Amino acid sequence: MRLAIVIDPLPSIRTYKDSTFAMMREAAARGHELHVILPDGLSWLDGVVMGRARQIALTGEDGPDVDWYRVDDARSLPLSQFDAVLMRKDPPFDIEYVTATWMLEHAVRQGARVFNDPRAIRDHSEKLSIMQFDQFCAPTLVTRLADDLHRFIERQQDVILKPLDGMGGAGIFRVRQDDPNRNMIIETLTEQGARTIMAQRYLAAISEGDKRVLLIDGEPVPYCLARIPRAGETRGNLAAGGTGVARPLSARDEAIARSVGPELARRGLFLVGLDVIGEHLTEINVTSPTCFREITAQTGCDVAALFITALERKVALAA
Repeated sequence: MRLAIVIDPLPSIRTYKDSTFAMMREAAARGHELHVILPDGLSWLDGVVMGRARQIALTGEDGPDVDWYRVDDARSLPLSQFDAVLMRKDPPFDIEYVTATWMLEHAVRQGARVFNDPRAIRDHSEKLSIMQFDQFCAPTLVTRLADDLHRFIERQQDVILKPLDGMGGAGIFRVRQDDPNRNMIIETLTEQGARTIMAQRYLAAISEGDKRVLLIDGEPVPYCLARIPRAGETRGNLAAGGTGVARPLSARDEAIARSVGPELARRGLFLVGLDVIGEHLTEINVTSPTCFREITAQTGCDVAALFITALERKVALAA
């Protein structure tokens, strides 16, 4: 299989924790040919979507500050020449990210196989897509109107407020009914009513972890990573200092995953990260889901192997 990966600059990759590196290592071990394309290497020339691709070889090194790759000189190649293209650029989901999805979507029209499907990525807000599966959601409000937010806080008494385009726990506030900073937090997050945000009832089960449940082609990985907040913190995100603990899926985790997984796969979302707190679905991550390495290290369940096996099967069926 000839595989291209749209990825952030290679020196920024922390191999000891990076899921894309785990995918690359597993693919290389199976003899697949790997190429990397930086987001600024996507172009449209004479009607064809091209990528400035560099073939990459892994050195076998793995850890902080190691020399883990060698790359050849870049060549501009039609994306349709690859057996599969993985969109693994990390957020932020800004205009450059959206532009990349537009380019990749046109490449699909020209015969490229892109995972996740670029149109599906663009159409699925990682915060708002839970609206399509609201039977699994905690009480939630999406608005930019301060009065509505205040009424929601009064009714729920303890809520989480968050921007719709945040990542890694950035911009998330816990607000109680009697919080003296309530007005200021709402004004700041909504930019005085100019920006829509999300409010969700605070879930005390966060103390047991914000669980990342991975779906590969609609099928749940049997273990999740519970990201447990550090002392005095309400966010479980690893980027916010949370600790990741791998656990088998609970019956509720499994029920959520098996309900939403087939529909997400049908839409072209090959790799998905569900966020589950207690009994409730809180986010559906589709841009660059992670946690492969933590789950594998703690359980022995080789998530990258599951991913590459599923990708091989998908490519073979499409051939």
